[in-house]
Amino acid sequence: MMQRRRVILDGDPGVDDAVAWVLALALDAELEVMGLSTVAGNVDAELTARNACVIREIAGIPTLPVFRGEARPLVRTPIKAGHFHGASGLGDLAFSPPRGVIETRSAVEFLIETLEKASAQSITLVVTGPATNIARALAAKPALSRAVREIALMGGARSEGGNITASAEYNFFADPHAAQAILHAGVPVHVFGLDVTHQIRSTPTRIARIRDIGSRAALAVAALLEYSSALPGNGPREHGAPLHDPCPIAWLVAPSLFEFRPAHMNVECDSPLTIGHSAVEFRTGPARAPNVQWAVHADAEGFFALLERALRATAAR
Repeated sequence: MMQRRRVILDGDPGVDDAVAWVLALALDAELEVMGLSTVAGNVDAELTARNACVIREIAGIPTLPVFRGEARPLVRTPIKAGHFHGASGLGDLAFSPPRGVIETRSAVEFLIETLEKASAQSITLVVTGPATNIARALAAKPALSRAVREIALMGGARSEGGNITASAEYNFFADPHAAQAILHAGVPVHVFGLDVTHQIRSTPTRIARIRDIGSRAALAVAALLEYSSALPGNGPREHGAPLHDPCPIAWLVAPSLFEFRPAHMNVECDSPLTIGHSAVEFRTGPARAPNVQWAVHADAEGFFALLERALRATAAR
C-alpha cells in the first residue's frame, strides 16, 4: 500500500481555497492532512478560520483540527479581497454555523510544534494564501526547514500579468515579504502562478459534471465554481473561471498533470508601483541558482477527471 503524503494546508479560504481543501480532504487515500492552518487574506482572520470549519464539515471530516493564523501581513497593511470572494469569503454558498471548535493554539504554534517533532523531509506545506504563517514559523525557528519535504505554493505570475494590479498576483501582493522569505528558505518549492492556473477553467460543462455527482461536497464545489465563473473579472462565463488553489493539491497526487521549469525567483517588496511582482528568471547560473520549480503547463482535462474522481469518493460520507 502506498504511504500517504503528510501535508499541512495553509490558506485564506476563500472560494478557490475551499475547492482546494475539499479536494485534498476527498483524497484521503493519498493525502494525510494534519491540520488546516488559516491566515487573513481574502477575508479577515476570524472568517478564514470559520470558513475552514465549514469546509471540514462539507468534506465530511468535522474533527480535523483548525488553527487560526496571523491577522496581518509581516510588514504591509492588510489587503482583503471580499469584493471577489463575497462578504463571507465563500461566495454565495449557503451554510449553517459550523459545529466544532477552533484550536486554542495559533497556526504558527501548530506549525512550529508539528515540524519540530517531525522527521527530516517528512511534511509537505501547501500554501494557497498569503504566506505569513509559514514565514513567521520559519523566522522563529529556521531549523524547522529540515522537516519540510517541499512547499507547494500558489502565487505569482509571469506571462499572465497580475490579477490585483498590473504586475502582481493577489497572494504575493497581500504579503510580498512572506512570499520572498519562503522562496529563499532553502527548501524545495514548486510554484503555481497564474501562468498555469489560467489554463484550468471551470467551464459550464465541467461544472455540470461535478454537480451531477450529487454528494454534499460535489454540490458545494459546483456552487463555488458557479459563483466564481459569474464574476465579471473572470471573463466570459462560457470560458469558466480559473482554478488557482486546487493546482498544488492536484500536483501532489498526479504530478504528471503539470510541467515545470527551474527558475530563480524573487518578489518585489519595496516599489509602490510593482509591489508583489514575481520576477521569474529562467536564465539561471552560478550567480542566480534556481530556487523554485515554476509551473508552465497544466492538463486541464486530467485535472477535472481527478477532481470528479475525488468528489465521487465523498458520496459515502
